[in-house]
Amino acid sequence: MKQLIPLCLFGFFQVMSTTAEDLEVFDMDAIRDPATLETKVLQDWQTFKGPNIATRQKLITINVGEIWPGQDYRLPVRMVVPANRKAHGFHLTGGNSPRNLERQTRPRGTNLKLLRGGVGLVMTVVQEPGSYGEIELGGAAEARFAKSLNPRYKIQYWAWPATLMRAITAAYAETKHFGKGNIAVTGSSKNGASPSMAIIHDERMTAVHATVSPIWDSPLRLCDQKAWDQHLDVGGKQRGFSGGHFGPNFNQRALNAGHTWKDLQGFARHISDQVFISRNLKALRARDVEMLFHPGTHDMVAYDMAWGGAHHPSIPVYLGANSGHGKKGHPKIERDQQNKSAFLLHHFFPDEVSEPLLTPPDMETEITENVLKVTVRFAPKSGEKSGRIWWMNDRGPDGSPQYLKELIPDQNTKEMIHDADRGVWTVKIQLDPQASSIDLFSNHRKLITYQENTYPTFISSPYTRLELR
Repeated sequence: MKQLIPLCLFGFFQVMSTTAEDLEVFDMDAIRDPATLETKVLQDWQTFKGPNIATRQKLITINVGEIWPGQDYRLPVRMVVPANRKAHGFHLTGGNSPRNLERQTRPRGTNLKLLRGGVGLVMTVVQEPGSYGEIELGGAAEARFAKSLNPRYKIQYWAWPATLMRAITAAYAETKHFGKGNIAVTGSSKNGASPSMAIIHDERMTAVHATVSPIWDSPLRLCDQKAWDQHLDVGGKQRGFSGGHFGPNFNQRALNAGHTWKDLQGFARHISDQVFISRNLKALRARDVEMLFHPGTHDMVAYDMAWGGAHHPSIPVYLGANSGHGKKGHPKIERDQQNKSAFLLHHFFPDEVSEPLLTPPDMETEITENVLKVTVRFAPKSGEKSGRIWWMNDRGPDGSPQYLKELIPDQNTKEMIHDADRGVWTVKIQLDPQASSIDLFSNHRKLITYQENTYPTFISSPYTRLELR
């Protein structure tokens, strides 16, 4: 059972004759099988009497599986539970390093509150192998993927999501310390993308909070050649575009390895149902999965905000103005935002949190005599307490250097007015007569209370692009 994917799929994309139904990136029976973990105990369960709470902790390594025959993918997992009782459910994260996991965890902030409420912590490693001394493994996997387009070789598609799912299997194998309960996964970048993919496959996961990571299947992600042509120079090479199907772009490496655009389109078509939140909303909502995304307005991975806002306005997002990988944010960005803490506390302790977080509102626009009127409407009794609009003119194509570098100007933000009689938020924006398009969204605040603490939370209206002429 070391092979956590059917061996017949190793040649899948070289043949390209298998149907979409035949492509299963994960063998979930094997993923959930603790007998295949090959667990090695580095630090057995021991009690730590910290200043805020006493915990029991254990550190192990597990075999996630074989990336290709004979190449194991082993990583550490640290588990933390309250010292005086079994944990029910846990907060799972991959944004750790092997070295950091060697040390006992001293829980603080929201994690401390979770432990006090009987929720455990499970920490593993979702990082580039080179960051912990396995640079040859990472390079070999990329080379194999570029040659074959087999998703098993791409660490991003298989190894990282599988690591999170196998960590769940490892924790639930500790039956004296973990009972069944909610499992919320949070993280940023690769640690936002990996749980977003894993939660589609693993019904043990119940919530995902992901930052600067992909959400939806825009034409660029599906390798639509018309969408890509605007990013190519006269020689047919990419110009400064860093986005790709589900993260950093690999198209040119695959083309250099002998593949065609048709191959890339076939890859995207066959795998996307197993990758994108947007293609699985009905099933996720049927499972009552909770979701909140912080994609950023200027991010090199979440680079298609206008397409997502137009096609998936119901997916809950918070858009920090001018945020993204390496971005500092707009001078008036919501610096007090505590969405993740409120999201986790509400997910695990819904009866103890004052109210639910906001859900996405509707936005309506009307242009009269070069003035744009914006109206934002929430569901009745939502409890939102503020509204602020943000906009920019003539934004560059999705994923382009212009899209990423040209920020929302300091002056392009405005407080909205609450019309209590109509239950809406409104604002008027004087349009630039020279502008061909305008991008806009609004952010809205709600306070959430848990025990003695109040948490400012924010939700955004759907990111909207209007063509002006």
